[in-house]
Amino acid sequence: MITNKNLLAVGAVVICCITVVWFSTTTQGRPKTYEIRPRISVPEYKTDTLHAIDAYERLMERHMNLTERNSTRIGTDIKEVMKKLDSINDKLTELSARIARIEKTFGIEESKPTAKKKPRSKVSGKKVPKEESLPIW
Repeated sequence: MITNKNLLAVGAVVICCITVVWFSTTTQGRPKTYEIRPRISVPEYKTDTLHAIDAYERLMERHMNLTERNSTRIGTDIKEVMKKLDSINDKLTELSARIARIEKTFGIEESKPTAKKKPRSKVSGKKVPKEESLPIW
């Protein structure tokens, strides 16, 4: 005869088996889904007009950079020229003072400059040389 203990043990084993079978069939029956997020970047489609505009913008940017560098160089050159002209002016001032002392020592009267310019008269019949043929100093 079967005792209550044996009956309970068999009942517990049957319930455990049914539970295991139940969970195994429910997990197998579900379709597995995976979420995939691709990180592929596709370049933007550009028309010929957009390509031309981009090229023009790059060209203008290069032109502006070049202009800025050249204006910086010109500014530096002008500063150097100004220093040189100031130096020449100082030397001319010294030379003028020296000549004045020499004239004073020898008793020479200061000569008055005659800086009258004659008005230009128009020359008819003569060819004026073109700018291309003039020497550049």
